[in-house]
Amino acid sequence: MDWIMVAAGLVLLVSGGEALVRGAVNLALKLGIPALIVGMTVVAFGTSAPELLVSVNAALKGQAGIALGNVVGSNIANILLILGVPAVISIVRSSGSDLRRSYWTLLLASVVFIALCFVGPLTWWHGLILIAGLAWMIADNVRQARAHRAIAEKVELEGADPAIPGWKIAVFIVAGIAALGFGADLLVEGASNIAMRYGVSPEVIGLTLVAVGTSLPELVTTVAAALKREADVAMGNVIGSGLFNLLAIIGITALIAPLEVPASMLTVNLWVMLAATLLLAPFALWRRDIGRGTGAAFLALYATYMIWLIT
Repeated sequence: MDWIMVAAGLVLLVSGGEALVRGAVNLALKLGIPALIVGMTVVAFGTSAPELLVSVNAALKGQAGIALGNVVGSNIANILLILGVPAVISIVRSSGSDLRRSYWTLLLASVVFIALCFVGPLTWWHGLILIAGLAWMIADNVRQARAHRAIAEKVELEGADPAIPGWKIAVFIVAGIAALGFGADLLVEGASNIAMRYGVSPEVIGLTLVAVGTSLPELVTTVAAALKREADVAMGNVIGSGLFNLLAIIGITALIAPLEVPASMLTVNLWVMLAATLLLAPFALWRRDIGRGTGAAFLALYATYMIWLIT
């Protein structure tokens, strides 16, 4: 029954996140908000809603290990798994994208997050620091995009429909929020029960089952892009997702409920996350393509880490 709860929770999270993004995008556009701003705020928050609801729900239930493991594990999976798979299928070409500024921001956010964990538990003031970093990041991205008006004017948002009626927008938003709430509750409840039954710490469940589960939509998207020989977008998505995980999800969660940082998180898992982030340096800073050999190495590292966690 617990595994069914986890599966049902993941289905509700994915479908709820998609519905919420579709409704929120169309509502924002009807209110006259530029597509560029919508893409950097509404869509970004909407696609991170599953992880956010899971972390908040886990924190409120006293399962800080699941909440933190979800974010740390997702960032590790984003780099080693979600970049590794498309690289094996089709080379991820970083040479055409300038990701240096975004990468330095991700690396700085990772270091700040680790430092805050060492002076934890994470509470409201830690959350405020992370939220302030998020606000700066969004403002900086908007400023850069506006400086390149030709790019800004070509922003297209998936799910945008100028003819959609208001009642349908409301249905998407309400159904999305409801599905996210129920899905997060089922996933956290099922994952907690599995951890207790098999004698595994909630932190490990968060780093493995929950993190991989909430990262499945990104994995499916990057695999589909790789099969179409369009894997280039994966690098930007991974860096953006990592930033939102650290700044938005942990920031908001810490404002709502305190997060006790498990000892093993401080001694091992945070450093694995930082090491995985550093592995991106040659590809983000020097625009080197991620070839099949590197992709296979990423997957081998991730498999080794998963085996180590479980055993």
